[in-house]
Amino acid sequence: MAHVQVIQRHAHLAGAVKLEFVNGREGKIAKAVLTAISNTRRGSGDAREEESTAIQWTLWGKQAENAAEYLGKGSHVNIVGRLRNNNYQDSEGADVYALGFTAEEVDYLDSRAESEARNARESGDNGTPKDATGGGEQTAPSASSRKPSSARRTAHAHG
Repeated sequence: MAHVQVIQRHAHLAGAVKLEFVNGREGKIAKAVLTAISNTRRGSGDAREEESTAIQWTLWGKQAENAAEYLGKGSHVNIVGRLRNNNYQDSEGADVYALGFTAEEVDYLDSRAESEARNARESGDNGTPKDATGGGEQTAPSASSRKPSSARRTAHAHG
C-alpha cells in the first residue's frame, strides 16, 4: 500500500498530549494523540489573510511516551508522517470516510529553557508538573534523569 507523506512545519500544540497504553501484537504499547496547529499567510498589505490548519496526529511506542513527557500545550514542533485511510461502515451500513495521520518524526523546536518555562506555567502553584493525561501529578524529572537535548530532538515511531 502506498503512503502519502505529510509534513507540518512550525506548528504549535493546541493542548496536552494524550497518552494511553493499548493492546498491540506484542503486549501493551504506548499510543499518544496530539493536535498541532500551523498557520499559512497569503497575500500582502490589507489583502493579507491567515489560515490555520489543525491536524490530529497519532504517535506510537517510545515516541509517544517521549512526546507526553516533553511536550505540552504551546510546544513548537515539526512533524513528518503519513496519511492513512480510516474508512468504515457505520451500524446502519452507511459508508463513513475518514483520514488519519500517523507521525513518523517529531522535531522538538523549543529550547530546554522554553520547555521548562512552559512546564512551570502549566504546573500551577506547587511546582510539580501535571502528568500528560491532565489528571494527577508527578514529580518533575531531575536534570540528570532527563535525556540530553540531542536525544530529544527527533523521535522515530515504529508502528
